[in-house]
Amino acid sequence: MESNFVDYVKILCRSGKGGKGSMHLKHVKYNPNGGPDGGDGGKGGSIILRGNHNYWTLLHLKYERHIFAEHGGNGGKDKCHGTDGKDVYIDVPCGTVVYNAETGKYICDVTYDGQEVLLLKGGRGGLGNFQFRSATNQAPRYAQPGEPMQEMTIILELKLLADVGLVGFPNAGKSTLVSALSNARPKIANYPFTTMEPSLGIVGYRDNKSFVMADIPGIIEGASEGKGLGLRFLRHIERNSLLLFMVPGDTDDIKREYDILLNELRQFNPEMLDKHRVLAVTKCDLLDDELIEMLRETLPGDLPVVFISAVTGFGLEELKDVLWRELNAESNKLTAVMAEDTLVHRDKDMSRFAEEMADEGEDEDIEYIDEDEIEELDDFEYDDEEVK
Repeated sequence: MESNFVDYVKILCRSGKGGKGSMHLKHVKYNPNGGPDGGDGGKGGSIILRGNHNYWTLLHLKYERHIFAEHGGNGGKDKCHGTDGKDVYIDVPCGTVVYNAETGKYICDVTYDGQEVLLLKGGRGGLGNFQFRSATNQAPRYAQPGEPMQEMTIILELKLLADVGLVGFPNAGKSTLVSALSNARPKIANYPFTTMEPSLGIVGYRDNKSFVMADIPGIIEGASEGKGLGLRFLRHIERNSLLLFMVPGDTDDIKREYDILLNELRQFNPEMLDKHRVLAVTKCDLLDDELIEMLRETLPGDLPVVFISAVTGFGLEELKDVLWRELNAESNKLTAVMAEDTLVHRDKDMSRFAEEMADEGEDEDIEYIDEDEIEELDDFEYDDEEVK
């Protein structure tokens, strides 16, 4: 069954060209020397991105491989202005990043509902010969052509917006924790890579407060080299304020697994190590109190550690307290403000993107549709009404 979660889309976008101005000389029965009256051409339509909180994936754009705006209409006689081409709005989920598909260069970021970003500007309409009349040139026989259209192939990449991002190996209990703390119901099974797509859950807290938790597919050692599911889904926790590392309590060396996960994040994006981190030791229903105290002495001391069991509910309230405290810590708020002010987007690695698109079964190339050649502007035209 094909998944409805789509976080990569490649689209050819093209704005509208401006309409050409009219070269017209008025010549009618009662005004045989009326002079120039050619109207201006209309403006071409623009391509505009718009944030829409009603969407949470890019599924609605998956099969729209070409998005074209309308061309502006040509000017006419009697100073008639050409019609303006309609702008095309592309609604995207909040958290969508846009790249140039040919160069991988970052273009823009749509982060909140209603945000509009001009992607491709429509061409301006050309001026008609009426605009060029003067005392020394009372019958101009020329007009402007419209500005050409703009064209670009873009990559839309979704990065989920959440407060807490879960990081762990397959079968670490991430999906079980999300289902225990929220109303989300991700797939849970006793085999690796059960979770094949990210999911969000809203975790309720005291006094009607809440925060959003993001569950992503598990990563393994060597994911930065393409093993397992690779690092494709890690971008969904790049925006998270807090990272919750999850390691099962029956693991031989909990600290070693935590260090492996930390190293994979470093390989993907070193800036992710600046985020606040919490370590949750899961499946503690298999451990007794004495063993838990022994494990505490071997765990890293530079971050909060919570022992939990999502099945029995052990430690879940303490975990929510720790997460809420870390999310609202002054140092975390200061880091978030500084990140917004100094946010630097990296250009996209196109070689990695080609591999990801191939894994999705998407055709990397988009067939380009060539417009008919723009007709050359006629020298001039007359409105030759028969003089009776």
